[in-house]
Amino acid sequence: MTEFPKKSVYVETYGCQMNISDGELMEGILVDEGYEVSSSPEQADVVLVNTCAIREHAEERVLGRVGQLYALKKNRPEVILGVTGCMAQRLGEVLLKRAPYVDLVMGPDGYRSLPEQLNKIRTGANSVPSRSPKKRGPQLAVLDLSIEENYEGLTQRRSSQVGAWVPIQRGCNHRCTFCIVPYVRGPEKNRKSREVLSEIQEIAESGRTEVTLLGQTVNSYESEGVVFHDLLRSVARIPGIRRVRFTSPHPNDVTPELLEVMAEEPNICEQLHLPLQSGNDMVLRRMLRRYTVETFLEKVQLARNLIPGLSLSTDIIVAFPGETESQFEDTLRLLREIRFDDAYTYKYSLRDGTPATRFPQEYFVSKDEAQNRLAKLIEVHRSIQAEINEAEVGRTEEVLVEKEGRKSGQVLGRTRRNKAVAFIAPADAIGTYQQVLLTGTTGATFMGELLD
Repeated sequence: MTEFPKKSVYVETYGCQMNISDGELMEGILVDEGYEVSSSPEQADVVLVNTCAIREHAEERVLGRVGQLYALKKNRPEVILGVTGCMAQRLGEVLLKRAPYVDLVMGPDGYRSLPEQLNKIRTGANSVPSRSPKKRGPQLAVLDLSIEENYEGLTQRRSSQVGAWVPIQRGCNHRCTFCIVPYVRGPEKNRKSREVLSEIQEIAESGRTEVTLLGQTVNSYESEGVVFHDLLRSVARIPGIRRVRFTSPHPNDVTPELLEVMAEEPNICEQLHLPLQSGNDMVLRRMLRRYTVETFLEKVQLARNLIPGLSLSTDIIVAFPGETESQFEDTLRLLREIRFDDAYTYKYSLRDGTPATRFPQEYFVSKDEAQNRLAKLIEVHRSIQAEINEAEVGRTEEVLVEKEGRKSGQVLGRTRRNKAVAFIAPADAIGTYQQVLLTGTTGATFMGELLD
């Protein structure tokens, strides 16, 4: 336990599912050390902004938010303000210079020592003096990456009573030229399968019935002779678990064995996220994705043949350095051919330290052109998504109710195929499975009617 009176912490998370899971992990670590979790930064003694570094816009948003939170320290100088996660790892002590009111920057492998580091900040031990006259106290940077750190043996404070994120892998061995992840999370580190299964058994005993396995390239998982499809089958057979999902897989590791397990195990959801990134082979080579359009299509076809009704989602980047108008049109054509149920679309964002920054200057697409391509991509995707979802109106689906909806008396849940559905139901329906008639769609979300 800490040597200080009980403190409270507020964690504000930006970014992917792994970041959400890391936020829960930090809360769990601090709760075990006697902290309470606050519902607002104004009530907290420690405020941690858990960050993403994938795109420049995300970092700018976080820096703006950290500046807003500085107001708390003006009124209460004893408040500790920290920035954690991928952006903290990427910027490191530069962040302490840009935001001199920040007390702590901590990368993704430092969370186990979080209580100790907070104590050091309070006492001034082992900290570096501030470089700015605006900063009254010491600052601390915790940025070492560890090949061993998987956070095994620590408890997440899970925010949902319905489902749970379960990291099975951290870091990444791929070197996609656009991606910062290997440099801020380190190489791939896989947890022991017995530890993962034990954690999921505890999740089931807590009454949660859905789990999502997490990893940067989750399906490349291998530990002590257990490969991903073996682990997935074991998870699907744990008593009490009714829905199993995983994200994000790499297309290269989508094997027939994996797809067969998905088809054979009834508790594995008929949903697959398959990041495409581009529909042109030359662009894929510059991205260092290690697959072609043809091999990607073969994986899609095999998945749809083995898993009837499969819902497919993807990631796509437009305006990658060197992408011509013709190559962009190839992406649009492939999007129309595959017809993804959902797509996360981005324009290329330059990340210092990634190989793509070293392409010749003439390769880089102008901001206006990049925005135009993104707008076209979104238009095509939304049109396809609307057609797919409109064709599903009238179906009856099993919906796991996750939370209250925006409107009074409304709840929000998801189908096995990961389609969001809003419908009228009692609040005590949260956490239950309901049969719902899909009565309409806004394009991305369904409206439904609860059946007896």
